[in-house]
Amino acid sequence: MEDLFAQDGPVYPENPLAERMRPDSLEDIVGQEHLLAKGSVLRRAVDGDRLFSMILWGPPGCGKTSLARVLAKETKKGFVQISAVFSGVQEVRKIIEEARSRRRMQGRGTLLFVDEIHRFNKAQQDAFLQHVEEGLITLIGATTENPSFEVIAALLSRCKVLVLQPVSKEACTGVLKRALLDAEKGLGRLGVAAGDDVLALLAEMADGDMRAALSGLEMAVFHCLGDGSRRERVIIKEDVAAVFGDRVLRHDKAGDSHFNLISAFHKSMRGSDPDGALYWLFRMLEAGDDPLYLARRMVRFASEDVGMADPGALALALSAMESYRFLGSPEGEGALAQAAVYLATAPKSNAVYMAQKAVVARIRETGAPPVPLHIRNAPTGLMADLGYGREYRYAHDFKDAYVPQDYLPEDLLQDRYYTPTDRGYEKLVAQRMDGWRRIREADRKKP
Repeated sequence: MEDLFAQDGPVYPENPLAERMRPDSLEDIVGQEHLLAKGSVLRRAVDGDRLFSMILWGPPGCGKTSLARVLAKETKKGFVQISAVFSGVQEVRKIIEEARSRRRMQGRGTLLFVDEIHRFNKAQQDAFLQHVEEGLITLIGATTENPSFEVIAALLSRCKVLVLQPVSKEACTGVLKRALLDAEKGLGRLGVAAGDDVLALLAEMADGDMRAALSGLEMAVFHCLGDGSRRERVIIKEDVAAVFGDRVLRHDKAGDSHFNLISAFHKSMRGSDPDGALYWLFRMLEAGDDPLYLARRMVRFASEDVGMADPGALALALSAMESYRFLGSPEGEGALAQAAVYLATAPKSNAVYMAQKAVVARIRETGAPPVPLHIRNAPTGLMADLGYGREYRYAHDFKDAYVPQDYLPEDLLQDRYYTPTDRGYEKLVAQRMDGWRRIREADRKKP
Protein backbone atom coordinates (compact mmCIF):
# COMPACT_ATOMS: atom_id res chain seq x y z
CA MET A 1 0.00 0.00 0.00
CA GLU A 2 1.35 3.38 -0.99
CA ASP A 3 1.87 6.35 1.30
CA LEU A 4 -0.75 9.04 1.15
CA PHE A 5 1.81 11.50 -0.21
CA ALA A 6 2.28 9.32 -3.26
CA GLN A 7 -1.47 9.49 -3.84
CA ASP A 8 -1.77 13.26 -3.48
CA GLY A 9 -2.37 14.98 -6.78
CA PRO A 10 -3.96 18.11 -8.15
CA VAL A 11 -7.28 19.29 -6.77
CA TYR A 12 -9.84 18.53 -9.46
CA PRO A 13 -12.84 20.82 -9.93
CA GLU A 14 -15.19 17.84 -9.91
CA ASN A 15 -14.10 16.88 -6.40
CA PRO A 16 -16.62 17.93 -3.71
CA LEU A 17 -15.95 21.38 -2.27
CA ALA A 18 -15.49 19.91 1.22
CA GLU A 19 -12.66 17.74 -0.13
CA ARG A 20 -11.02 20.56 -2.08
CA MET A 21 -11.05 22.88 0.94
CA ARG A 22 -9.33 20.48 3.34
CA PRO A 23 -6.63 22.28 5.36
CA ASP A 24 -2.99 21.94 4.27
CA SER A 25 -1.38 22.81 7.61
CA LEU A 26 -2.12 22.95 11.31
CA GLU A 27 -2.65 26.70 11.01
CA ASP A 28 -5.48 26.09 8.52
CA ILE A 29 -7.45 23.85 10.90
CA VAL A 30 -10.34 25.72 12.53
CA GLY A 31 -12.35 25.01 15.64
CA GLN A 32 -9.79 22.89 17.49
CA GLU A 33 -7.60 25.56 19.07
CA HIS A 34 -7.71 23.73 22.42
CA LEU A 35 -5.68 20.91 20.83
CA LEU A 36 -3.37 22.89 18.56
CA ALA A 37 -2.34 25.88 20.66
CA LYS A 38 1.37 26.60 20.99
CA GLY A 39 2.79 24.56 23.84
CA SER A 40 0.00 21.98 23.78
CA VAL A 41 0.89 18.28 24.05
CA LEU A 42 -0.05 17.63 20.43
CA ARG A 43 1.79 20.68 19.08
CA ARG A 44 4.97 19.76 20.92
CA ALA A 45 4.73 16.20 19.64
CA VAL A 46 4.40 17.48 16.07
CA ASP A 47 7.25 19.97 16.41
CA GLY A 48 9.54 17.24 17.73
CA ASP A 49 8.34 14.62 15.24
CA ARG A 50 7.34 12.49 18.21
CA LEU A 51 3.74 11.73 17.35
CA PHE A 52 2.00 9.33 19.74
CA SER A 53 -0.87 6.92 19.11
CA MET A 54 -4.20 8.65 19.60
CA ILE A 55 -7.96 8.39 19.22
CA LEU A 56 -9.64 11.43 17.67
CA TRP A 57 -13.16 11.57 19.10
CA GLY A 58 -15.65 14.09 17.79
CA PRO A 59 -18.90 14.63 15.88
CA PRO A 60 -19.17 14.36 12.08
CA GLY A 61 -17.49 17.12 10.12
CA CYS A 62 -15.36 18.48 12.97
CA GLY A 63 -12.08 17.75 11.17
CA LYS A 64 -10.84 14.36 12.40
CA THR A 65 -9.71 13.15 8.98
CA SER A 66 -8.30 16.56 8.06
CA LEU A 67 -6.28 16.68 11.27
CA ALA A 68 -4.91 13.17 10.66
CA ARG A 69 -3.83 14.08 7.14
CA VAL A 70 -2.13 17.27 8.28
CA LEU A 71 -0.33 15.37 11.06
CA ALA A 72 0.88 12.93 8.42
CA LYS A 73 2.44 15.76 6.45
CA GLU A 74 4.25 16.94 9.58
CA THR A 75 5.96 13.63 10.26
CA LYS A 76 8.71 11.69 8.54
CA LYS A 77 6.79 8.46 8.93
CA GLY A 78 5.10 6.65 6.09
CA PHE A 79 1.36 7.25 6.10
CA VAL A 80 -1.40 4.74 5.42
CA GLN A 81 -5.12 5.42 5.63
CA ILE A 82 -7.88 2.80 5.85
CA SER A 83 -11.54 2.80 6.77
CA ALA A 84 -12.89 0.28 9.26
CA VAL A 85 -16.02 0.09 7.11
CA PHE A 86 -14.18 -1.48 4.17
CA SER A 87 -11.10 -3.08 5.75
CA GLY A 88 -10.55 -6.30 7.66
CA VAL A 89 -7.86 -8.24 9.50
CA GLN A 90 -6.19 -9.40 6.27
CA GLU A 91 -5.61 -5.82 5.14
CA VAL A 92 -4.32 -4.87 8.58
CA ARG A 93 -1.83 -7.75 8.46
CA LYS A 94 -0.64 -6.61 5.05
CA ILE A 95 -0.13 -3.07 6.38
CA ILE A 96 1.86 -4.46 9.32
CA GLU A 97 4.16 -6.40 6.98
CA GLU A 98 4.70 -3.30 4.85
CA ALA A 99 5.44 -1.33 8.02
CA ARG A 100 8.12 -3.88 8.97
CA SER A 101 9.61 -3.60 5.49
CA ARG A 102 9.54 0.20 5.61
CA ARG A 103 11.35 0.24 8.94
CA ARG A 104 13.91 -2.33 7.77
CA MET A 105 14.57 -0.83 4.33
CA GLN A 106 14.03 2.90 4.93
CA GLY A 107 14.46 3.31 8.68
CA ARG A 108 11.03 4.97 8.86
CA GLY A 109 8.06 4.23 11.06
CA THR A 110 4.46 4.04 9.86
CA LEU A 111 1.57 6.29 10.78
CA LEU A 112 -1.69 4.36 10.32
CA PHE A 113 -4.96 6.30 10.22
CA VAL A 114 -8.08 4.20 10.81
CA ASP A 115 -11.30 6.05 10.06
CA GLU A 116 -14.37 4.95 12.02
CA ILE A 117 -12.26 2.69 14.21
CA HIS A 118 -15.32 1.88 16.32
CA ARG A 119 -16.55 -0.26 13.39
CA PHE A 120 -13.72 -2.75 14.03
CA ASN A 121 -14.71 -5.61 16.33
CA LYS A 122 -12.63 -6.77 19.30
CA ALA A 123 -10.54 -9.24 17.29
CA GLN A 124 -9.76 -6.63 14.65
CA GLN A 125 -8.75 -4.08 17.27
CA ASP A 126 -6.62 -6.70 19.03
CA ALA A 127 -4.57 -6.97 15.83
CA PHE A 128 -3.09 -3.52 16.51
CA LEU A 129 -2.04 -4.04 20.13
CA GLN A 130 1.42 -5.56 19.87
CA HIS A 131 2.48 -3.33 16.99
CA VAL A 132 1.37 -0.13 18.71
CA GLU A 133 3.13 -1.15 21.90
CA GLU A 134 6.41 -1.99 20.17
CA GLY A 135 6.27 1.22 18.13
CA LEU A 136 6.07 -0.42 14.72
CA ILE A 137 3.03 1.70 13.93
CA THR A 138 1.71 4.95 15.35
CA LEU A 139 -2.06 4.59 15.34
CA ILE A 140 -4.51 7.42 14.79
CA GLY A 141 -8.10 6.26 15.11
CA ALA A 142 -11.09 8.47 14.35
CA THR A 143 -14.52 7.88 15.84
CA THR A 144 -17.83 9.64 16.39
CA GLU A 145 -18.66 7.20 19.20
CA ASN A 146 -17.51 7.30 22.80
CA PRO A 147 -14.19 5.40 22.74
CA SER A 148 -14.78 4.25 26.32
CA PHE A 149 -17.47 1.94 24.96
CA GLU A 150 -16.35 1.33 21.37
CA VAL A 151 -12.57 0.85 21.67
CA ILE A 152 -11.19 -2.09 23.66
CA ALA A 153 -9.58 -1.15 26.96
CA ALA A 154 -6.16 -2.58 26.05
CA LEU A 155 -5.94 -0.45 22.91
CA LEU A 156 -7.41 2.59 24.62
CA SER A 157 -4.73 2.41 27.31
CA ARG A 158 -2.04 2.65 24.60
CA CYS A 159 -3.59 5.72 22.95
CA LYS A 160 -4.31 9.26 24.07
CA VAL A 161 -7.90 10.34 23.48
CA LEU A 162 -8.17 13.78 21.90
CA VAL A 163 -11.67 15.27 21.96
CA LEU A 164 -12.58 17.44 18.97
CA GLN A 165 -15.38 19.98 19.26
CA PRO A 166 -18.09 20.87 16.73
CA VAL A 167 -16.83 23.76 14.59
CA SER A 168 -18.17 27.04 15.96
CA LYS A 169 -20.56 29.15 13.89
CA GLU A 170 -17.96 31.91 13.61
CA ALA A 171 -15.17 29.58 12.48
CA CYS A 172 -17.49 27.86 10.03
CA THR A 173 -18.60 31.20 8.55
CA GLY A 174 -14.97 32.19 8.02
CA VAL A 175 -14.26 29.00 6.05
CA LEU A 176 -17.37 29.54 3.92
CA LYS A 177 -16.18 33.05 3.05
CA ARG A 178 -12.79 31.71 1.99
CA ALA A 179 -14.42 28.99 -0.09
CA LEU A 180 -16.46 31.58 -2.00
CA LEU A 181 -13.36 33.66 -2.78
CA ASP A 182 -10.76 30.92 -3.42
CA ALA A 183 -10.46 30.56 -7.18
CA GLU A 184 -8.02 27.62 -7.01
CA LYS A 185 -9.69 25.22 -4.56
CA GLY A 186 -13.00 26.91 -3.86
CA LEU A 187 -15.79 28.55 -5.83
CA GLY A 188 -14.10 31.87 -6.59
CA ARG A 189 -13.96 31.23 -10.34
CA LEU A 190 -17.78 31.25 -10.44
CA GLY A 191 -18.04 34.84 -9.21
CA VAL A 192 -20.89 34.17 -6.78
CA ALA A 193 -21.34 36.35 -3.67
CA ALA A 194 -23.25 35.91 -0.42
CA GLY A 195 -24.10 38.23 2.45
CA ASP A 196 -22.80 37.59 5.96
CA ASP A 197 -26.34 36.77 7.11
CA VAL A 198 -26.70 34.03 4.49
CA LEU A 199 -23.31 32.49 5.31
CA ALA A 200 -24.12 32.65 9.02
CA LEU A 201 -27.40 30.87 8.32
CA LEU A 202 -25.56 28.14 6.40
CA ALA A 203 -23.10 27.74 9.29
CA GLU A 204 -25.95 27.65 11.80
CA MET A 205 -27.86 24.95 9.98
CA ALA A 206 -24.71 22.84 9.57
CA ASP A 207 -24.65 22.70 13.40
CA GLY A 208 -20.89 22.34 13.81
CA ASP A 209 -20.42 20.06 10.78
CA MET A 210 -17.90 21.74 8.46
CA ARG A 211 -18.42 19.16 5.75
CA ALA A 212 -22.19 19.77 5.76
CA ALA A 213 -21.64 23.53 5.65
CA LEU A 214 -19.34 23.37 2.62
CA SER A 215 -21.60 20.89 0.84
CA GLY A 216 -24.55 23.16 1.55
CA LEU A 217 -22.69 26.16 0.20
CA GLU A 218 -21.78 24.31 -2.98
CA MET A 219 -25.38 23.25 -3.56
CA ALA A 220 -26.68 26.75 -2.78
CA VAL A 221 -24.26 28.25 -5.32
CA PHE A 222 -25.43 25.97 -8.10
CA HIS A 223 -29.06 26.51 -7.13
CA CYS A 224 -28.43 30.24 -7.49
CA LEU A 225 -26.69 29.82 -10.86
CA GLY A 226 -29.52 27.63 -12.11
CA ASP A 227 -32.07 30.44 -11.68
CA GLY A 228 -32.01 32.16 -15.05
CA SER A 229 -34.25 34.99 -13.87
CA ARG A 230 -31.59 36.59 -11.66
CA ARG A 231 -29.45 39.46 -12.76
CA GLU A 232 -26.88 39.08 -9.97
CA ARG A 233 -24.96 36.01 -8.82
CA VAL A 234 -25.83 36.38 -5.14
CA ILE A 235 -26.91 33.55 -2.85
CA ILE A 236 -30.10 34.38 -0.93
CA LYS A 237 -31.89 32.65 1.92
CA GLU A 238 -34.24 30.89 -0.48
CA ASP A 239 -31.18 29.10 -1.92
CA VAL A 240 -30.27 27.93 1.56
CA ALA A 241 -33.86 26.79 2.12
CA ALA A 242 -33.68 24.75 -1.07
CA VAL A 243 -30.61 22.97 0.31
CA PHE A 244 -31.64 22.39 3.93
CA GLY A 245 -35.42 22.34 3.55
CA ASP A 246 -38.24 24.31 5.10
CA ARG A 247 -36.76 24.09 8.58
CA VAL A 248 -34.13 26.71 7.68
CA LEU A 249 -36.62 29.50 7.17
CA ARG A 250 -38.73 28.34 10.08
CA HIS A 251 -35.74 28.89 12.34
CA ASP A 252 -34.78 32.11 10.60
CA LYS A 253 -38.19 33.82 10.44
CA ALA A 254 -38.23 34.46 14.18
CA GLY A 255 -34.55 35.39 14.23
CA ASP A 256 -33.84 32.53 16.63
CA SER A 257 -30.93 30.15 16.25
CA HIS A 258 -31.06 26.43 16.92
CA PHE A 259 -29.15 26.92 20.15
CA ASN A 260 -31.42 29.73 21.36
CA LEU A 261 -34.43 27.44 20.92
CA ILE A 262 -32.74 24.61 22.79
CA SER A 263 -31.82 27.04 25.56
CA ALA A 264 -35.44 28.20 25.81
CA PHE A 265 -36.65 24.58 25.99
CA HIS A 266 -34.11 23.64 28.66
CA LYS A 267 -34.77 26.72 30.79
CA SER A 268 -38.56 26.26 30.57
CA MET A 269 -38.23 22.78 32.02
CA ARG A 270 -35.78 24.00 34.66
CA GLY A 271 -38.19 26.80 35.54
CA SER A 272 -41.05 24.26 36.01
CA ASP A 273 -43.16 25.70 33.18
CA PRO A 274 -44.80 22.81 31.27
CA ASP A 275 -46.49 25.17 28.79
CA GLY A 276 -43.19 26.79 27.86
CA ALA A 277 -41.52 23.38 27.61
CA LEU A 278 -44.23 22.10 25.24
CA TYR A 279 -44.15 25.26 23.13
CA TRP A 280 -40.39 25.22 22.54
CA LEU A 281 -40.35 21.42 22.05
CA PHE A 282 -42.89 21.63 19.25
CA ARG A 283 -41.38 24.81 17.81
CA MET A 284 -38.27 22.72 17.15
CA LEU A 285 -40.14 19.60 16.02
CA GLU A 286 -42.19 21.64 13.54
CA ALA A 287 -39.01 23.29 12.30
CA GLY A 288 -37.51 19.90 11.47
CA ASP A 289 -35.11 19.40 14.39
CA ASP A 290 -34.04 15.83 15.04
CA PRO A 291 -36.49 14.40 17.63
CA LEU A 292 -33.83 12.07 19.00
CA TYR A 293 -31.54 15.05 19.60
CA LEU A 294 -34.32 16.65 21.67
CA ALA A 295 -34.86 13.34 23.48
CA ARG A 296 -31.15 13.18 24.35
CA ARG A 297 -31.36 16.70 25.77
CA MET A 298 -34.22 15.59 28.03
CA VAL A 299 -32.22 12.58 29.23
CA ARG A 300 -29.40 14.91 30.15
CA PHE A 301 -31.85 17.31 31.85
CA ALA A 302 -33.31 14.46 33.92
CA SER A 303 -29.88 13.73 35.36
CA GLU A 304 -28.53 17.27 35.61
CA ASP A 305 -31.57 19.31 36.74
CA VAL A 306 -34.00 16.84 38.32
CA GLY A 307 -31.46 14.41 39.70
CA MET A 308 -32.19 12.67 42.99
CA ALA A 309 -35.22 14.87 43.67
CA ASP A 310 -37.03 12.39 41.38
CA PRO A 311 -34.82 9.42 40.40
CA GLY A 312 -37.61 8.11 38.16
CA ALA A 313 -37.24 11.07 35.82
CA LEU A 314 -34.16 9.58 34.16
CA ALA A 315 -35.94 6.29 33.47
CA LEU A 316 -38.96 8.10 32.05
CA ALA A 317 -36.81 10.27 29.76
CA LEU A 318 -34.99 7.18 28.48
CA SER A 319 -38.32 5.43 27.94
CA ALA A 320 -39.59 8.41 25.95
CA MET A 321 -36.53 8.26 23.73
CA GLU A 322 -36.97 4.53 23.12
CA SER A 323 -40.69 5.04 22.50
CA TYR A 324 -39.89 7.53 19.79
CA ARG A 325 -37.35 5.13 18.24
CA PHE A 326 -40.09 2.47 18.17
CA LEU A 327 -43.00 4.61 16.95
CA GLY A 328 -41.35 7.36 14.90
CA SER A 329 -43.28 10.50 13.93
CA PRO A 330 -45.91 11.62 14.56
CA GLU A 331 -47.00 8.98 17.13
CA GLY A 332 -43.71 9.01 19.01
CA GLU A 333 -43.90 12.77 19.55
CA GLY A 334 -46.52 12.13 22.24
CA ALA A 335 -43.91 10.32 24.33
CA LEU A 336 -41.56 13.28 23.98
CA ALA A 337 -44.35 15.65 25.03
CA GLN A 338 -45.11 13.49 28.07
CA ALA A 339 -41.45 13.51 29.09
CA ALA A 340 -41.21 17.29 28.68
CA VAL A 341 -44.27 17.85 30.92
CA TYR A 342 -43.03 15.33 33.49
CA LEU A 343 -39.58 16.92 33.68
CA ALA A 344 -41.01 20.43 33.88
CA THR A 345 -43.33 19.52 36.77
CA ALA A 346 -40.86 17.29 38.65
CA PRO A 347 -39.06 18.54 41.78
CA LYS A 348 -35.62 19.86 40.87
CA SER A 349 -32.14 19.28 42.27
CA ASN A 350 -28.72 19.76 40.71
CA ALA A 351 -26.96 18.40 43.82
CA VAL A 352 -25.60 15.31 42.02
CA TYR A 353 -24.44 17.47 39.09
CA MET A 354 -22.62 19.83 41.47
CA ALA A 355 -21.14 16.86 43.36
CA GLN A 356 -19.85 15.48 40.06
CA LYS A 357 -18.09 18.76 39.27
CA ALA A 358 -16.67 19.00 42.78
CA VAL A 359 -15.29 15.47 42.87
CA VAL A 360 -13.69 15.77 39.42
CA ALA A 361 -12.00 19.01 40.47
CA ARG A 362 -10.76 17.35 43.66
CA ILE A 363 -9.37 14.32 41.79
CA ARG A 364 -7.47 16.58 39.39
CA GLU A 365 -6.11 18.50 42.36
CA THR A 366 -5.00 15.55 44.50
CA GLY A 367 -3.97 12.98 41.91
CA ALA A 368 -4.31 9.29 42.78
CA PRO A 369 -3.88 8.55 46.51
CA PRO A 370 -3.91 4.82 47.31
CA VAL A 371 -7.08 2.92 48.15
CA PRO A 372 -7.30 2.36 51.94
CA LEU A 373 -6.22 -1.18 52.83
CA HIS A 374 -9.41 -2.15 54.64
CA ILE A 375 -11.62 -1.69 51.55
CA ARG A 376 -9.33 -3.55 49.16
CA ASN A 377 -10.18 -7.09 48.08
CA ALA A 378 -7.80 -9.88 49.10
CA PRO A 379 -8.28 -12.76 46.65
CA THR A 380 -4.81 -14.21 47.44
CA GLY A 381 -3.02 -15.12 50.63
CA LEU A 382 -0.20 -12.68 49.87
CA MET A 383 -2.64 -9.81 49.61
CA ALA A 384 -4.28 -10.80 52.88
CA ASP A 385 -0.83 -10.90 54.54
CA LEU A 386 -0.23 -7.37 53.25
CA GLY A 387 -3.33 -6.16 55.05
CA TYR A 388 -5.79 -6.06 52.17
CA GLY A 389 -9.34 -6.18 53.55
CA ARG A 390 -8.19 -6.34 57.19
CA GLU A 391 -10.66 -4.77 59.66
CA TYR A 392 -13.27 -4.30 56.95
CA ARG A 393 -16.77 -4.34 58.44
CA TYR A 394 -19.52 -5.88 56.31
CA ALA A 395 -22.46 -3.46 56.34
CA HIS A 396 -25.15 -6.17 56.22
CA ASP A 397 -23.95 -7.56 59.55
CA PHE A 398 -25.03 -4.36 61.31
CA LYS A 399 -28.34 -2.73 62.18
CA ASP A 400 -30.10 -1.17 59.19
CA ALA A 401 -27.17 -2.36 57.02
CA TYR A 402 -25.06 0.60 58.06
CA VAL A 403 -21.71 0.66 59.85
CA PRO A 404 -19.54 3.73 60.48
CA GLN A 405 -16.46 3.20 58.35
CA ASP A 406 -14.13 5.36 56.23
CA TYR A 407 -14.22 4.94 52.46
CA LEU A 408 -12.12 7.87 51.23
CA PRO A 409 -8.30 8.13 51.12
CA GLU A 410 -6.93 9.36 54.44
CA ASP A 411 -6.14 12.91 53.28
CA LEU A 412 -9.66 13.35 51.90
CA LEU A 413 -11.70 12.08 54.86
CA GLN A 414 -13.17 15.52 55.54
CA ASP A 415 -14.35 16.04 51.97
CA ARG A 416 -18.07 16.29 51.25
CA TYR A 417 -19.21 16.37 47.62
CA TYR A 418 -22.90 15.53 47.65
CA THR A 419 -25.25 17.80 49.61
CA PRO A 420 -28.87 16.78 49.06
CA THR A 421 -31.68 19.33 48.98
CA ASP A 422 -34.98 19.10 50.84
CA ARG A 423 -36.99 18.69 47.61
CA GLY A 424 -38.81 15.56 46.48
CA TYR A 425 -37.20 12.18 47.08
CA GLU A 426 -33.91 13.90 47.92
CA LYS A 427 -35.46 15.11 51.18
CA LEU A 428 -35.64 11.47 52.30
CA VAL A 429 -32.03 10.94 51.17
CA ALA A 430 -30.98 13.95 53.26
CA GLN A 431 -32.70 12.47 56.32
CA ARG A 432 -30.87 9.16 55.82
CA MET A 433 -27.54 10.91 55.48
CA ASP A 434 -28.20 12.95 58.63
CA GLY A 435 -28.94 9.73 60.51
CA TRP A 436 -25.74 8.10 59.26
CA ARG A 437 -23.77 11.20 60.24
CA ARG A 438 -25.06 10.98 63.80
CA ILE A 439 -24.07 7.30 63.98
CA ARG A 440 -20.53 8.16 62.77
CA GLU A 441 -20.20 10.97 65.33
CA ALA A 442 -21.34 8.69 68.14
CA ASP A 443 -18.88 6.01 67.02
CA ARG A 444 -15.97 8.49 67.10
CA LYS A 445 -16.80 9.40 70.72
CA LYS A 446 -16.50 5.81 71.88
CA PRO A 447 -13.37 5.14 74.01
